[in-house]
Amino acid sequence: MKRVTILGSTGSIGTSTLSIIKKNSTLFKVVALVANKNISVMLKQCEIFTPDWVAMKNEKSANILRKKLKEKNIQTQVLSGDKEICALAALEQIEYVVSAIVGIAGLLPTLSAIYAGKIILLANKESLITCGNLFMKAVISHKAQIIPIDSEHNAIFQVLPKYFQKNLGKISLKKANVKSIILTASGGPLFNFKKRDLPFVKPSQIYSHPNWSMGKKILVDSATMINKGFEYAEARLLFNASDSEINIIIHPQSIIHSMVEYIDGSVLAQLSLPDMRVAISYAFSFPDRIPSGSSFLDFKKINNLSFFTPDFIKFPCLKLAIDAFIYGKSAMIVLNAANEVTVSAFLNSRISFNKIFEINNDILMSSNLLEPLSIEEVIDIDQKTRINTKKRILSLSS
Repeated sequence: MKRVTILGSTGSIGTSTLSIIKKNSTLFKVVALVANKNISVMLKQCEIFTPDWVAMKNEKSANILRKKLKEKNIQTQVLSGDKEICALAALEQIEYVVSAIVGIAGLLPTLSAIYAGKIILLANKESLITCGNLFMKAVISHKAQIIPIDSEHNAIFQVLPKYFQKNLGKISLKKANVKSIILTASGGPLFNFKKRDLPFVKPSQIYSHPNWSMGKKILVDSATMINKGFEYAEARLLFNASDSEINIIIHPQSIIHSMVEYIDGSVLAQLSLPDMRVAISYAFSFPDRIPSGSSFLDFKKINNLSFFTPDFIKFPCLKLAIDAFIYGKSAMIVLNAANEVTVSAFLNSRISFNKIFEINNDILMSSNLLEPLSIEEVIDIDQKTRINTKKRILSLSS
């Protein structure tokens, strides 16, 4: 039985993961669950899966959950705070850690899992793209294993040779006879909007993605398409790819989740309905397969699969993220931190949609930071950038 810690169990990735575990209950044991402050969802998860441990980042939420579990006579131990979350990611008795906390908040727990040599199902791209080679070197030196569960990177992973899959970051694509990776993008909830209308977009207009179920922060990142720029960076690092070895195309139907082009002209693609359970189930069962609970494609009902070139003018955040990766690690840290702050401000109606790019760009262009040599320096750059970005947002209303 595979023993699992889920970081971010109450979010969309976490709940999808638990649905797979429930469907394959003889294969998995949930040892620990981690969330921020969603008490109601966590309580239900404890009732169903009876984990040994739960950690809530928010101490008040942990206290309330502790009382509710006691009332229901559920023996799960409740912890709180960052230190305890990291401890649950490194428990000796677990083999698998699902890294699904959104944003830089997932960095330290994911690193704890790496240092403990776990198999990490990685959805938290921010921990990888902000640390870059520091992250990948830690994976190698601590004999951890990364299996991506973002649908695009999982699709690429599925169609690469087995020896490449087991040596992510170590082998060049050329050695695997790969010409290029084709990273697909849905285009997000605003793909069909006119550029002139984008400055006036309200948060409520992007709360429903045409294909995927997502949290609000990811929905905004999908709408600006900065998320695809971050996924470009993730692909560069995971698959040890050069800029010329990655192409991004818009595929609104989200049926083809990404492709790999080989040197003989063959293109291998992974297709499925847009359902995160497909990627997660493959990661859990790799190199085999288990039922995911997803429905199956009916090709007789697919009338069209279309592809478009990304529009960097309409979605400048996409180009900004690609450029930031090329600039270096400090630029990625700055952009990710600025973006988390600006997206929060947009969701709280403090800035307009077009200001997300403007502020992100201003903060990135005004930064002049040395490349970080340690995780501590990564965190320091992140924190300083958040302060500067918040000041920039405040200046707009003064």
